Order: sequence, then C-alpha cells, then structure tokens
Amino acid sequence: MFDFLKTISAKRPTAGDKPPVSVRERVSALRHLPAFLRLIWQTSPALALANLALRLLRAGLPLATLYVGRLILDEVVALTRLPAAERALPPVLTLVALEFGLVLLADALGRGVALLDSLLGDLFANQSSIRLMAHAAELDLDQFEDSTFYDKLERARRQTLSRTVLMSQVLAQGQDVVTLLLLAGGLVAFQPWLLGLLLLAVVPAFLGESHFNERSYSLSHSWTPERRELDYLRQTGASDETAKEVKIFGLSDFLIGRFRELSDSFYRQNKSLVLRRAGWGTVFAAIGAAGYYGAYVYILARAVAGQISLGQLTFLAGSFARLRSLLEGILSRFSSVADGALYLQDFFDFFALRPRIVRQAGSGAPVRPFPRPIRRGVEFENVGFQYKNGTKWAIRNLSFQLEAGEKLALVGENGAGKTTLVKLLARLYDPTEGRILLDGHDLREYDPAELRQEIGVIFQDFVRFQLPAGQNLAVGRIEERQNQPRIETAAHQSLADTVIAKLPGGYDQMIGRRFNGGVDLSGGEWQKIALGRAYMRDAQLLILDEPTAALDARAEHEVFQRFAELTQGKTAVLISHRFSTVRMADRILVIENGQFVEIGSHEALLAKGGRYAELFALQAAGYR
Repeated sequence: MFDFLKTISAKRPTAGDKPPVSVRERVSALRHLPAFLRLIWQTSPALALANLALRLLRAGLPLATLYVGRLILDEVVALTRLPAAERALPPVLTLVALEFGLVLLADALGRGVALLDSLLGDLFANQSSIRLMAHAAELDLDQFEDSTFYDKLERARRQTLSRTVLMSQVLAQGQDVVTLLLLAGGLVAFQPWLLGLLLLAVVPAFLGESHFNERSYSLSHSWTPERRELDYLRQTGASDETAKEVKIFGLSDFLIGRFRELSDSFYRQNKSLVLRRAGWGTVFAAIGAAGYYGAYVYILARAVAGQISLGQLTFLAGSFARLRSLLEGILSRFSSVADGALYLQDFFDFFALRPRIVRQAGSGAPVRPFPRPIRRGVEFENVGFQYKNGTKWAIRNLSFQLEAGEKLALVGENGAGKTTLVKLLARLYDPTEGRILLDGHDLREYDPAELRQEIGVIFQDFVRFQLPAGQNLAVGRIEERQNQPRIETAAHQSLADTVIAKLPGGYDQMIGRRFNGGVDLSGGEWQKIALGRAYMRDAQLLILDEPTAALDARAEHEVFQRFAELTQGKTAVLISHRFSTVRMADRILVIENGQFVEIGSHEALLAKGGRYAELFALQAAGYR
C-alpha cells in the first residue's frame, strides 16, 4: 500500500498547484457538515423531515427483500420434497406477492426521495445564491479590488449549485449506513470473519479514491485564478461589449491563443490524473472482486456440505454482495463527502469574511443620526489613503472644507486622486490616515447605509443595467421603483425623458441587448439615464464624476443649467475635465498627485496664475 502511494505520487500537477491535502485537513473539513446540515434544515424543515423519514423506511427494505427471497426459496425446496399431490402453491404465491409489494414500495420510496432531493436542492441553491449576493453587498469596496477575495468569491459561486450534490450524498450516506448495519447483523450471526474479509476487499479501493480525490481538489483549487481568466477570455472573445475592439485590433487570434494555452495546460494535468486514477481503480476493483468471490466460494461449500439451506445460501450470498456494494459505496462516498467538505470550506470561508466599514465606530460609541439638513458641511483633516497592495499614496495630507450648500469642483489630471476622494466622501473607503468630518463629527460615527442614502453619486464608469428604462432610473432610489411620477420627474430633470420618448416601449422598454427585445443606447443617452438616477435619489449631497463626458456641447450646457437650478440649497461635488463646466462651481479644488494644490473660485484661481490657470490656458488654447 505504501509502495502504491509512493508510485501514484511520483507525478503531480505542478503549475500553480497547491500542496496535496493531508488526511488531517480532510477530516478537519468535516467539521463544516453540521453547519451545512443546519442550512439544509433551515431551507425547509418540512421537506427535510419528509426526506429523512422516507430514507429510513427505504433503508430497511433490502434486508426485508432478501429475507422474503430466502423464505420463498426454502418453501419451494420444501415443496419439492413432498408428494406431488400435497404440493400447495398458495403459500409461495403469498410470499412472492409480499416480495413484489416490497419492490414496488422500494421504487416508490426511491422516487419520493429523488423528488424531495430535487425540491430541497433547488430551494437550497436558490437561498444560497441569495445569501451569497446579500453577503457580498455587505463587504467593502476594497475587498472587491483584491484578487484573493475574487478567488474566494468565485469558489463560493461555484459551490452554490454543486452543494446540492453534497446534500444528496450526505443524506444517502446516512441511509446506506442504516442498511449496512441491518445486513451486517445477519452476516455476523453466520460467520463474523466474513466482515473482515469484506473490509480487506474494499479498503484499498477506498484509499485509492481518497488519494485521487485529494489530487483532484488540489488541482481544481490551484486553478481558480486561471479558471477566472478562462471565463474572462471566453466572454471577451464573444461579447457585444467587446466585438468592436476585437475586430478593429484583430484580437481574436491572441485571445484564442491564450485560451488554448490555458485550457490545454489544464487538460494535460487533468488527463494525467484521470489516467492514473482509472488504472489504479481497475487494480482495486479486481482486489474487491477476488474478496467477494472468495467469500462466495466459502458459502457455497457450506451449502454443498448441507450445513445451510438453499434459502440461507441465497440470503447470505445476497447479503454479502449487497454489503460489499454498500461498503464500497459508503467508503467511496465518504471520500466524496470529505472532498465536498473541502469545497464546503471554501463556501464558508467566503461567508466568514467581514466588512471593516460597519454601523458603529471602533470606539464603541453609539451610531450618530445623520443630520437633516447638513449644517456645517464636510471637512477633510490631513486625509491620506493608500490602496491595498498599493506602492504609493492615492491621496496624502489632504485638508479642505466643503461648506453646506456649496458647489465644489475637483480638478486635476488623470490619476490625481479625484475619484478616490469621492469614494472616501461616500465612505466606500475609510482613510488610511487622518479623518473626514461631517458637521464636526467623524464620518465613522454615522451608519454607512444611512450616509449613502443621503448621497447621490454617479461615477464616470456607471453601470449600464440591463433593465427596463423606468427601473434603470429607479436604481437611484430602488424602493421608489413603483413611483412613476417620481421616475418621470427625474427623467425630465436629467433630459432622459427625451431618450425614453424615442423608445418603442417607453418606460417599460428593456434597455441593452442582453435580453430579447432589448434596445441599446448611445453613450450620451446612457449618460442621461445615469444622471436621472442621481436626481431620482433626491439626496442632500450630490456627486457627479465626469457626468457629461459622452454628451455633445449643447446637451452638456443644458444639463448643467438644470444642475445649477436643481441643486440650489444642496451640497454638490463635481469632477470634470471641461473648464466650461468647472467654472460654474462656487469653488474649485485643484489636486495633483493626490495632494492639495489650491482652492478658490474660477476668477480667483485665474488671477492667482497657479496650476489651475495653467491648465485652463492649455485647454483654452485647444479652442483657438
């Protein structure tokens, strides 16, 4: 056995492979099963209880069927020894009818179990998916920007559906253990050492399966990043969102080549594994068959010697065959369950992740109610922020005051830290150093969810939701998605009503081409829809990150005329590279390399002749 383990371990997957899983790790992973079974029970106690009851009934049927078969055979043999005139068939027919009833009952119970497994599995998969989405929504933005997190998320996604298989395996394991105990009782009464022979026949196969399951898990686990890349390449190579660039730049051969390189590498590693698994599986199957037929010969010899009846021979041979099959199944399934528990660990690992941006300040102080209205505004005090695994500061030593009701524009070159500042303001991140005050209190003292309810943000990379036009607007305040007047008002304020008026289905028209009947929009039309979300929110603080980048000059001018009117009395932050837009703000903050450069009105900054005046002159020169 040790030579076998040494032999099959000689060739192992290497590229990005994780060390093989130890027996201790596999056994340790089983600790997740109680929590897993609780989740199944919570999914539907009625279905879970019915499933358990049917499986317990079905567990006793193999022994009952074998025993009735023994009675039938012994009855037939007894009848053949009687004179022909005394041979009565009804007793035999009664036993046959009983066996027929047991077979029908076993079939009905099997179908019932399969039905309940299917229903319970579907419910569990649905609830797991909902739970996964809900938990992902609680996590911090910077966690989504971490590749390790994405690996955990990807493995959790894959486990959501495949865990229904584990559920059936665990329940079937319990059923088979009950059946095995019942059958083993009869075999022990006849000859206890046969159980030892049975174990000797099936344990090598179990060890082999366990080993190869470990290797399969290690290979699958180590390939999580590559699988995500394969999914990305598959999507990029055949998507309406990327088709233009793929054709223009001739990327098809490059994408296909990279996909082929990765997929072939995985195929070669997996092929090596499955070939060795098949080879050793054949060897162990032969060992198991030899053990079974050795016991069968012994039972036959006892029958020939007249020590047991023909019915007992049939019962014992059938019990031994069924026990062998059950034991192989239990041991093999145990390996699969342990393997599934390892994957289940990935599932629970994701749910063990916790957000750092939570409802309460680290000091334990109670959550502060959000001010309505904001009176003093927002103040950045020596704020610095560094992205996880980042080598430089995105923002450093940033201090300024945003007054309540003020319109502040952020100006700076790409990568200056403008969008990062906005994300800090919305508390999508917490500062690495310094603090942000709202009405004189640290932003951490407010409930993040309540804070974001009072902030309307439209980022330059806004999401193009594949939803009807009305719901696309309602995303800004999704709980108001049935409030048609509010949706139409937001559309009018953002000029999105001019877009929707052209749609065949109006506000009910599906936008985007992913689903049947969907209509795609131009970049500028999408931007008006996104702006409508900000107005739909009706928040105290409005943040627009490059909100008019895809609009023509006339539409941009009209949008900002309305913006100035609609944000009267509200605090607003505007990011734009167009100085015709920026000059509408009360004050302009210039950032360079994440640090404060200057702040003031358009006129004051021009008069100062600093960085803003330089950037303004460069842009103005382009229009001469």
